[in-house]
Amino acid sequence: MKTIIEPFRIKSVEPIRFTTVEERRQLAKDAHYNLFGLHSDDVLIDLLTDSGTSAMSAAQWGAMMNGDESYAGSPSFLRFESAVRHLMDFKHIIPTHQGRAAEAILFSILGGEGKKIPSNTHFDTTRGNIESTGAEAHDLLIVEGKDPANLHPFKGNIDIARLDAFLAEHGDAVPCVMITVTNNAGGGQPVSLANIRATAEMARKYNRPFIIDGCRFAENAYFIKQREEGQGERSIKEIVRDMFELADGMTMSAKKDAFANIGGWLALNDDELAQKARNRLIMTEGFPTYGGLAGRDLDAIAQGLSEIVDEEYLKYRVRSNAYVVERLDALGIPVVKPAGGHAVFVDARSWLSHIKPLQYPGQALAVALYELGGIRACEIGTVMFGRSPDGRENPAAMDLVRLAMPRRVYTQSHADYIVEVFEELNEIKGTLPGYRITEEPPAMRHFTAKFEPIE
Repeated sequence: MKTIIEPFRIKSVEPIRFTTVEERRQLAKDAHYNLFGLHSDDVLIDLLTDSGTSAMSAAQWGAMMNGDESYAGSPSFLRFESAVRHLMDFKHIIPTHQGRAAEAILFSILGGEGKKIPSNTHFDTTRGNIESTGAEAHDLLIVEGKDPANLHPFKGNIDIARLDAFLAEHGDAVPCVMITVTNNAGGGQPVSLANIRATAEMARKYNRPFIIDGCRFAENAYFIKQREEGQGERSIKEIVRDMFELADGMTMSAKKDAFANIGGWLALNDDELAQKARNRLIMTEGFPTYGGLAGRDLDAIAQGLSEIVDEEYLKYRVRSNAYVVERLDALGIPVVKPAGGHAVFVDARSWLSHIKPLQYPGQALAVALYELGGIRACEIGTVMFGRSPDGRENPAAMDLVRLAMPRRVYTQSHADYIVEVFEELNEIKGTLPGYRITEEPPAMRHFTAKFEPIE
C-alpha cells in the first residue's frame, strides 16, 4: 500500500479551542509577539516543540502505576537503568529532570573560562549551558548543512577536517568533543554512522572524551538504516548500540525519543567524572537513583525506550514530516530538504526576502502563522543564535522556522490544514512586516524577549 497509516489507535482525546484571526492578532500583541508567551489553550496546532509533548502509550500510563517513590534505591530506577543500558551500554547512568539539567551538570565540570567545545551544531540550551560557564560553543557543521536546498543525505555531519584543525589549534582548551543526533538547529538532519565513527576517532587522536547529545537517537538511527550504505538490513537497536558504543558519554532529553513528558539522563564511562557529576546532581537535582524525577516518570521512560525503536513507528514518523515538506515544496515555499526527522523547517530568509535578517524574518513568519492559522511554531535563526556573548549581533547562518511535530499527537488532517495556512500566507507574504526587539535578557533571549512589528 502507498498510504502510510498511523501505527496506533487513538484511545483518549483532548479538545482544541477554536479562535478567530482577530482574537489571535490581539493575543499575539498581548504576548509582545513572542509565541512562548501565549497560553497553550489559545493555540490550535502547537508545533512549538516536540519536547515533552508526545502522547504517551497505554503501556506507558500502565507502567507509571508501578512507579516506586522510594527516595533511594527505587526499583523504578533499576528498570530505567536497565532500559537505557539495553540501547546505550554506558557504565554510569545518572537520571536528571530533563536534558538541559544533564548539560548543566556536565559543563559545570568540563566548562569554564578559556574552554572551547566543538560540535556539529549546539542547540539553544546546550549553547547556553556552555556559555554560562565562560566557555565557548563552536559549530563545525559541514557546508552542505548550511544550504537548506542541498539534498545531501547526512546534512548533520560534523566537518572532520575542521574538527582536526580545531583540536590541533586549541589543544588543552578543548575539554570534550560533542555531536548532536539529529542536528536540530540545522533542520533535524541526521548524522551518518561513518561520521560518528570518524568523530570518535578524532577525539581519541587528541585524547578527548566524545559526548553524544542523543535526544533524537532513534530517528537518527532510522535515517542511517535508510540512507547509509551497508546499514539497510540491520535493526534499529543494532544501529543505536553501534552509535553509542563509539562514545564516552551522552546527554539525553527523554522528552524527545523516549515519549516521556519529563526526564533525561547523563551517561558516562569515566569513574571520576561520573562521581563529580553525581555530587553535583545531589546538590541540584536529587539523589542519584531519582535525579529530580518521580519513580513513575522513570518507569514511563523505560517503557518509552522500548517503543521508540519500533521501525513501523519510525517509518510513519519520518514520512509524516516528508509529506508536509513535499506539499510545501510543491507550493514553491522554500523548505529544508531532505525532510528532517522531528520537524518541518521553512527557510524564512529565502521566502520573506523583503525582510532583512536583523529584522528577524523567522519571527515574522512564526507570528504570521499564528495570527492567520493558530499554528504555533518556533524561530530557529537570528533571534535564537544572533546575539554573541560579547553583545554583538550578527545574522545567523540560516533563518528557519521549525514546525516540530509532537509524537503520536496530530493526524494527516492537521497536516493538510498546516499546508492550507501556508498556501494562504503565500498570497500575502510580501505584506508581512519585520520585527525589532524592545526588551531582551542577557542570554537565551528567544524564550522571553519582547518584540514589536516594524511599520
